[in-house]
Amino acid sequence: MTPNLRRAVRAIILDENDRILLCRFVLPHPAVPSQAEAVWAAPGGGIEPGEDPLAALRRELREETGLAITADPPHVWHQEVVVANHAPGFDGIINDYFLIRANHFQPRGELTDAQLAAEENLAAFRWWPLSEIAGYTGPDLFSPRDLAAPLTALLTTGTPAQPVELGL
Repeated sequence: MTPNLRRAVRAIILDENDRILLCRFVLPHPAVPSQAEAVWAAPGGGIEPGEDPLAALRRELREETGLAITADPPHVWHQEVVVANHAPGFDGIINDYFLIRANHFQPRGELTDAQLAAEENLAAFRWWPLSEIAGYTGPDLFSPRDLAAPLTALLTTGTPAQPVELGL
């Protein structure tokens, strides 16, 4: 039997100081496993039926952050997680990550804060420097869990020729 996987796209948005914009998602969001309170993850979301990944990325970024992109960003990471109960209602997730460089901005999307909370379970935005991700000891998780490692590689070696496979 083929697993029922949630397909999603996410944006690695880096500002001029190499800080990454992350969203704090809370239960019941597919990025948040049932044993966690919240997950800091890249903005983005599910690909709707009939939608191609870049169209989904553009829609999600407009809705969540207000960022409008016109160029096709490079596909830098690919993540497949097939774990029961990892994503409520699914057997797992597939996330494709695209790199976007942008000047620092205050996220303000088409959806209001109340709509983001109700529809996306998105509780907050934050620009994170790599050092704070690497040294984080709080209760929330990151997606991917080892976000500091692939982000370090991306910042030091640049855009990969092929998307890097990520773990959980």
